[in-house]
Amino acid sequence: MAQALLPVFSAFLLGLTLVSAYVEELDDKFNDFRKSEPWLVEFYAPWCEFCKTFEPIWYEVGAELKSLGSPVTVGKIDTTVYTNVATEYAIRGYPAIILLKGEKSYEYKGPRTKDGILEFTNRVAGPVVRSLTSAQLFQHATSRHDLFFLYIGGRSPLKGLYYKVAADFIIHNYFFSAPEDVLPKSVTLQEVPAVAVFKDGTYYVYNEEHDGNLSAWVDQERFRCYFQMDSFTLYQMGDRTKLVALTVLEEKNPSADSIRYKSLMEKVATEYRDHYKTDFQFGYMHGNDYINGFIMGELEIPSLIVMNMTIDGYYLPESKIETTEELLQFLSSVLDGQSQLLGGNGFLRRIKRMCYRLLTTIKTSYASAPFVTCFLFSLPLGLVLIIIWGMCTAVPVDDDSGEGALLAAGIRPEVKQRKGSAQKTIEAKKDD
Repeated sequence: MAQALLPVFSAFLLGLTLVSAYVEELDDKFNDFRKSEPWLVEFYAPWCEFCKTFEPIWYEVGAELKSLGSPVTVGKIDTTVYTNVATEYAIRGYPAIILLKGEKSYEYKGPRTKDGILEFTNRVAGPVVRSLTSAQLFQHATSRHDLFFLYIGGRSPLKGLYYKVAADFIIHNYFFSAPEDVLPKSVTLQEVPAVAVFKDGTYYVYNEEHDGNLSAWVDQERFRCYFQMDSFTLYQMGDRTKLVALTVLEEKNPSADSIRYKSLMEKVATEYRDHYKTDFQFGYMHGNDYINGFIMGELEIPSLIVMNMTIDGYYLPESKIETTEELLQFLSSVLDGQSQLLGGNGFLRRIKRMCYRLLTTIKTSYASAPFVTCFLFSLPLGLVLIIIWGMCTAVPVDDDSGEGALLAAGIRPEVKQRKGSAQKTIEAKKDD
């Protein structure tokens, strides 16, 4: 059996060695030459279990980009050795992924999957704004991307502003430019130049008078009206002022209530878009693991929840929602302040969250490796108990005349007594 598995294991090691050849191990000197070409760098720590799990994926990313002829060079750097690099790039978690392009750096905050990283790399490493010079290219963009922004027209102050905004949001979305004659007849514009976002099978045109700042409008429109979210998406919501209205569903075999909740939320997200687009981001999530950690409790499935990711707060409906009208009333009560805000990031709440995460970590570790977990947590506890036992059994030092003083001086009492008896004997002989 072992001999039969040996060729398979050897082939696996050979394949891993080949793909790892496309990832360069860097040191702190790479800053001297990294501006000459785009770099995709993983900042890791050897003790990080997530980094170890992620390592094969990172090697696959390097091999894939090499096979595609990408100009991006893939590397990795140990931040425990080159701590100055970790400080320079403000690394706060592992593995951190940053694309370096000229003077700028772009951190990837999406899921740690090969496809997600490749999509991010191809988008950010390329031109900030890509040109669509034909109707065929426009159709290709609409079929390939669920959401993208488009500038229509020639030179104008709006175009210059569009390019600046695109440079800030390229880590999230694609940005294109096109002449008006490239657009299909179904796309009508009141004036040109214009900026539009294409998503959810339709398009929305930027109106400076109504929408205000272009950057704020792009930030508001950079997600679809209603889509599946994950922990990485919710993390991004912490930088925005929008509340997240979320439907939490079963991962498999959704119940009738799950389907109904999902349909209700999607209906409100699409039909009441203009009313809620500045206040809510709508979506759904499979499973309640992340939500349970967020609320530090157990959320029933299916459920509706509104989350304020900026302050770690959330709202729950007081009763079961059956109709669209009831859902609208719940959302309005959140905006009006009538619904009770739960959670938050106050001092006591943060302490509770730390304890909750510690207990969750212990439970997860124990489930996967009970012996190791018991050893790791019993070792410091044992040391503490030994220290306490030593303090409780120590002999107190009362005064200089007592036995404690003799012990403190390093003299055993019986030795002192023998010395005293011998001295008395000598004095008695002198008297005789």
